[in-house]
Amino acid sequence: MKRRELLIGIGAVSATAAAVAAGLNRQGRDRKVGYAIVGLGSYALNQIIPQLANCRLSRLAALVSGDPAKARRVAAEHNLPERSIYSYATFDRIRDNPDVDIVYVILPNSMHAEYTIRAAKAGKHVLCEKPMAVTSAECEAMIAACRRAGRKLMIGYRSHFEPHNIHAMRLAREGAVGKRRFIQSEHGFPIGDPKQWRLNRALAGGGSMMDIGIYSVQALRYMAGEEPVSVTARESTDRSDPRFREVEDRVDWSFLFPSGPMGHGFSSYSSGHNHIRLTGDDGWIDMEPATSYSGQRMRVRRGRGEEQATPPAGPAANQFVGQLDHMAECVLTGRDPIVSGEEGLRDVRLIEAIYRSAREGRTIAL
Repeated sequence: MKRRELLIGIGAVSATAAAVAAGLNRQGRDRKVGYAIVGLGSYALNQIIPQLANCRLSRLAALVSGDPAKARRVAAEHNLPERSIYSYATFDRIRDNPDVDIVYVILPNSMHAEYTIRAAKAGKHVLCEKPMAVTSAECEAMIAACRRAGRKLMIGYRSHFEPHNIHAMRLAREGAVGKRRFIQSEHGFPIGDPKQWRLNRALAGGGSMMDIGIYSVQALRYMAGEEPVSVTARESTDRSDPRFREVEDRVDWSFLFPSGPMGHGFSSYSSGHNHIRLTGDDGWIDMEPATSYSGQRMRVRRGRGEEQATPPAGPAANQFVGQLDHMAECVLTGRDPIVSGEEGLRDVRLIEAIYRSAREGRTIAL
């Protein structure tokens, strides 16, 4: 790295640190930003809560669960007092807990809107898992509620904090493989128990498209660097399979972007996929696995040369830590999250258009 670039980088880090310190001083406190975790499923227990211990700005402050025994066990493991445990019925009392700054909603999709709106009314900032909600109307209501309350709203797009994805976005933006021509993004896994909530339309809002498909929608957008102008989609589901009595299995779609690139997306609940590839007129960027919890790998071809790409060191090597501390930093400094509620709304609108195109068998202008 050139000396000037290094000094600029150091200056940016110093400025961020100073802004965070100023935010702490303005609020008259020296503690980390407190998170209340709403929903104690596998993702919360195995990914989010353990990583809070590794955060620079964030800490676990409260738990919200419908299972009192589980909540007490988790609280004991993390030295939380009994008063930091809430049920869904007592959730609104969180307004009286000054230790809680941010509510992280990790619930089935159909519950995102309710708990985001209730958290905002309780005066708390909100980090909500993706998809943001099951309809664009719910997304709009969530944004409005947080705006009225003067609270931040961020959506859990962890790949925006994962070093390989950040590096891939930067390479694409800088034209490292030439002009962008074609983007592929496939995500899927063979889903198991037919009785789980992801296969219940009332809770999930849809099948693979509403779950793993959002990774494909996101990747096509952030690798293109622009919004699609049309979509053509189709669905393929074996309705005799007990897993797919209420929701879809596979969805395949194409986006057309205004500057010319085409995007191909795929989601599946019956096969495994975790792949992103951008092809330019002078090479390609390929990630597989691309959006997993760990183990990402990236290859880049420029002209005739191909190499394994290693992302440059960043402020947070762990995507979960990066996500949690980014939201905390936004609360402390007043900046807006890079993945705001408006970003979540855009994805849900696109998912609605994909469903409509598959249902009506025609291209939908966006």
